This record gives sequence, structure tokens and C-alpha cells, in this order.
Amino acid sequence: MAAIAVSALHGQSLSTHWEDLTAPDFVQALQQSKQTCLLPFGIIEKHGPSGPLGTDLMNGRYIADLASHQEYTIIFPPYYFGQIAEARSQPGTLAYPARIQMKLLQLTVDEMARNGCKKIIIQNAHGGNTMLLHYFAQTQLDQRHDYVVYGYFATPASDLPAAAKPSKPGVDGHAGEGEVSNIMAHTPQDAHPERAGQQSGADQQRLSLPGSVYTGIWWYASYPNHYQGDASGATAARGKAATEFSAKQLAAAIKAIKEDTSAAAIQKEFYDKADTPVNTKQ
Repeated sequence: MAAIAVSALHGQSLSTHWEDLTAPDFVQALQQSKQTCLLPFGIIEKHGPSGPLGTDLMNGRYIADLASHQEYTIIFPPYYFGQIAEARSQPGTLAYPARIQMKLLQLTVDEMARNGCKKIIIQNAHGGNTMLLHYFAQTQLDQRHDYVVYGYFATPASDLPAAAKPSKPGVDGHAGEGEVSNIMAHTPQDAHPERAGQQSGADQQRLSLPGSVYTGIWWYASYPNHYQGDASGATAARGKAATEFSAKQLAAAIKAIKEDTSAAAIQKEFYDKADTPVNTKQ
């Protein structure tokens, strides 16, 4: 991954990794990226019997690396301080209290902005962070900022190449065939699809509640092994096709954000009106 970040692909000489840049190069990188910086948001948690604890962190940064060579951006150092309370029962999981997650993320984007990042993209690489990031984005309206936070959430695509699709229905999910295939594409020594059968990734269906009801224990009730699907069919070929496709999607989003001239102006308009709401035309 480090080799990807420092290559001269497409004539690019600056590293895409924040931590690899010298201070003078960082200033140049800000210019090249149009002050757009990317924070891949992973986690440290059990990934069934087949995937490393850092699966989401590693896959997210690998896709970010690939995307940054299609559309240059500065990638923030490894970040894994997210929501994973549901895996506290599993060894190796790093679960921080909610107040720490929110405070640290706010301080982090503040520091990124203080260093010149005016468009901050938080790339979600862990399903458990989804609601946290939606809420975090809304909290940016609590007080004035001179930067904009954009959340990036990869969505299923109808044009997914055949090579990136699951080998059969039901094998994907947390630590399933897809995630482990992605690890095999860049760090194969950390993937163990041959161990997939050591634990069950089936839904245990231990709760009987209507779909309209939510409880925090739902995941553990369904997947006590913190494993969903079947990773036994994972392949590096599938991972390569999937990560390249995901990188193309992310690069397109980075490009659109770099070209965006509306969000910052609209955000400022909102802050100005929020300061004196009684003056807002009705």
C-alpha cells in the first residue's frame, strides 16, 4: 500500500498519504488536491475466523489509495475510533465510548481544516459507523465552520462487474466472502478463507420482533460469532475486481467534491441566518 502511495502513476510525484509528506510537500499537496482531504473511517474488530481485526481499516485505505491515483487527494492517517459496541464481547475489538468517538472525530476534522483542508471527505469503511457519520454530519450545523464535511457511503451498483460479484447468494456480509476477498487482493497473508467453517456465519434468529422495532442487541442476537455469511469462497481475483470498482466510484465522488462550489456558500448562508433567525424572510 505504501508503494502505491508514493508511485509516480499518471505523472504524480507527491505521496497521497498525509504522514508520508514533508511539510513543504504538504503545502503543495493541498494545492494539488484543491484543499480536499480524505479520511477513511475504519474500525478494529473481529472479522469472523477468516479476516484480520483491521479488515475495514485496511480495505478502506486500500480503496482510498487506488482512488487517490485517479483523483488526487490527501489521505489522513489510519483512523479507527468508531462505533463497535456490538463487538465488545469479542477479542481484539477496540470500542471507544460514544462521547469519545464524537469528540475525537470533531477535533480531527477541526485539525484537518486548521491545516488547510477545506473539503473533508469521511469515507465510511465500516457498517457500524454509518449512523454515527450521518449524525456527525448534521452536528456540523451546530456551529460555524470554515470547511465542509462530506460523508461518503458506497452504494450497491447495477453495473458491478461479474468478477466482483459473490460466488453464490448468501455468502456476503460481515467477514463474509466479499470482505475477505478484498483483503486477499492487497494483503493475502492476513486472509484465511480456509478457516471459514470453524464458526457459523448464519443468522441465529434469537429475537422475534417486528421489523418496525429496533434494539441495540439485535446484531449479537443474530450473529453472536460476529460473522455473517461464508468466507470460504473468497478469492484475490474477486477482491481485485471489487476494490478497483469501488475505487472508481470513490474517485468520481472525490472529483465531484473538488469541483463543488455550492456547499460552502450555502453552509455560510445557513450560519448567517441561524445567527439571527428572526430576520429570515418568511
